[in-house]
Amino acid sequence: MLRLEQLSKNFGGLPALSQVSFEVFPGQVTALIGPNGAGKSTLINCMTGVLQPSSGRVLFRGAAISSLAAHQIARCGIARTFQNLKLFPRLSVLDNVLTGLTCEAGSSMVMAMLRLPYLRHRERRLRLRALEALDRFGLGDKADWPAAVLAYGDKKRVELARATVGNPQLILLDEPVAGLNAAETAAVGEQLHLLRRAGHTLLLIEHDMDLVMKLADQVVVLDSGQKIASGTPAEVRRNPRVLEAYLGCMEATA
Repeated sequence: MLRLEQLSKNFGGLPALSQVSFEVFPGQVTALIGPNGAGKSTLINCMTGVLQPSSGRVLFRGAAISSLAAHQIARCGIARTFQNLKLFPRLSVLDNVLTGLTCEAGSSMVMAMLRLPYLRHRERRLRLRALEALDRFGLGDKADWPAAVLAYGDKKRVELARATVGNPQLILLDEPVAGLNAAETAAVGEQLHLLRRAGHTLLLIEHDMDLVMKLADQVVVLDSGQKIASGTPAEVRRNPRVLEAYLGCMEATA
C-alpha cells in the first residue's frame, strides 16, 4: 500500500533521515520504533506533506505523493494523529471529529449558503458518523464538551476518533498511548486491536514495546535517521543492533 524509496530529509545540511526504504502492506500493522531523535516523526511528516523530503520518493498505491500538499495527501485516503496533540481547543469534541470528514463535506460556498435539502441530509449523515466514532472510543457522552476541558487521555482518544472517522485506507499513528496511564493504554490498545481485526492498515510509532510486540505484523527500526533493522516482532526482538540501539537501553533502565 505504501512504499518509501531512499527517503532522506536534511535540516540545514544535517541529515535527519538518510535513505530510508520500507513497505507497508494492506491489512497489516507496521510498527516504526527507535530511540528519541531517531527520525520517526520526521518520517511521518514527510509521508503526510507536513515536510517535503530532500530526496527519495513516497508511493501510495503505486502513485508518487512526495510532492503533494498535506490536504491532497489526506484526500488520497491517508489519515494521521500527532505526537503533540493537534486539537481545536475551543471547538466541541464532536466538531473536532467532524474535521476528519472535511474531504467529504463538499466545497461549494453557494450550496452552503442556499442550504439545499441534499446538503442538510449530507451534514446529518456526517454528524451521525462522527457520533458513532466517538461512541467507539467511549466519548459519546462528551460530544458537546469543549475539547480544552478534556483530560489528556480523552484528548488522545478524540484524535484517534478523528483519524478513523473517514475510514481512511491508511492510518498513521504517532505515539497514540504516550502519556497515558496503564488503564488508558489498555483501552486504546483494545481499540487498535479492533481496527486491525476490521482490516485497517496501520503504521504505528510507539515506545510501548508490549503494545508493539502484541499488535505489529512487521517492525521497522530507525536509529540516527537510518533504518537498522526490519522484520517480524520476534526477529526484531533478537536483532543485536536493535538491542544495542533501543530495546537494550530500555531494559537497562527498567
